[in-house]
Amino acid sequence: LQLKSDVDLRTPAEISAQPDKIPTGVKYIQLNVMADENLIVTPAQIDTLFKDPKLASKKMGGVEGVEASFFALYRDFVLLPSAQKSYRTLFLSLLNTSNVPVVFHCTNGKDRTGWATAALLTLLGVSKEEVLSDYLRSNEYLLPLHQNEIDRFISNGGDSGIPAALFGVKRKYLEVSFDEMHRRYGTIEEYFAQGLSINTAQQEQLRKLYLVRDRDL
Repeated sequence: LQLKSDVDLRTPAEISAQPDKIPTGVKYIQLNVMADENLIVTPAQIDTLFKDPKLASKKMGGVEGVEASFFALYRDFVLLPSAQKSYRTLFLSLLNTSNVPVVFHCTNGKDRTGWATAALLTLLGVSKEEVLSDYLRSNEYLLPLHQNEIDRFISNGGDSGIPAALFGVKRKYLEVSFDEMHRRYGTIEEYFAQGLSINTAQQEQLRKLYLVRDRDL
């Protein structure tokens, strides 16, 4: 892929537990989206809980509790100063052609990465329905990836809805980010301008770099 940059959106604890393997010549950039939020659940904590389905259900509050946690998380992607700072750095890095091609990721590539992708695609003019459809495709890849953990959890008496809500994505998760963005800023352009301090000229430059005309395809 001839990558030039790897942008890691995870917490230091996540990075320490499973550091990226950086190819020679690739710039590594750490952006802790959730630095201002101390309640993010780590993969190690999830692994511990999943060994005891009854404890997991109690700690997480069942499916409703898991969903509520994700609703709060997706609001934080829009509102947290650390998230705004991280996404600003990510998007501005895309303006520097010496940084691209770039890969950006978190732990499962669906939540922190999901909002980053959704916001960028929306700024580029992709419809909300297409963005949501693309986001939901994460289930096709992530749920099979965690199938052994899911099967073990269910066979031990766990509610099948908990791992689906935790390891997968739901339309209403991303809708929370969109709703918060519109409530706070009105439009995606104003979210970039006010929330991320990425001005109109920089937004237009992103469009010029990452959109092509039909005749160029």
